Amino acid sequence: MFRSALLCAGLALAGYASAAWLTHDFQVWTAEGARRLEVALRPVAAPDVQVDGPGIVKQPLAGLLADGRSVTVLDFVYTRCQTVCLTLGGVMQQMQAALRQDGAMTRAAPVRLLSISFDGSHDDPPVLQRYAARLNADASLWRFVRMPEARDTQRLLDAFEVVVVPDGRGDYEHNAALLIVDPQGRLVRVFDYSEQQLALDYARHLAGQP
Repeated sequence: MFRSALLCAGLALAGYASAAWLTHDFQVWTAEGARRLEVALRPVAAPDVQVDGPGIVKQPLAGLLADGRSVTVLDFVYTRCQTVCLTLGGVMQQMQAALRQDGAMTRAAPVRLLSISFDGSHDDPPVLQRYAARLNADASLWRFVRMPEARDTQRLLDAFEVVVVPDGRGDYEHNAALLIVDPQGRLVRVFDYSEQQLALDYARHLAGQP
């Protein structure tokens, strides 16, 4: 009887310890929550991948992001998407409108928007240009890029822990979020796309805007 009680207590303690470790002392309970906490605790530098896009010659993504001044809000999309990417596009449009108003009110370090296509073989610069036009994107605030090389696409997705799964019919299942990159080109926060105001306020704060 006593041995059974000790065994049960040991199992319960082991289960508690495992749960605490897996959930960062019970701060998170989902993989996405864990990802957000990990990024907040340990910012992730943009990997050495090449991008191009409308008005953007092929160059390292890190150089595009790390200008030492601008904070970037970025998302991952593909132009043929008819579901969550449309919602993300609407969110970015609203952010663009807010940033236009910011520009008229302050000279503080800017916040920029960047949409990255993970469907690089299809979403070449002309396709991205047409996509940007449909969204009324202002190139001074909102840019679009893709990785021409599939291996670079996968490296970036892995580094930023973006899940993209082909559905076998030319479309993808993928997680949708707003990622904040600091002026040094490091991913520092991840927000759900429904938290657009929180994401924008954090980006403004990071950029030194009131």
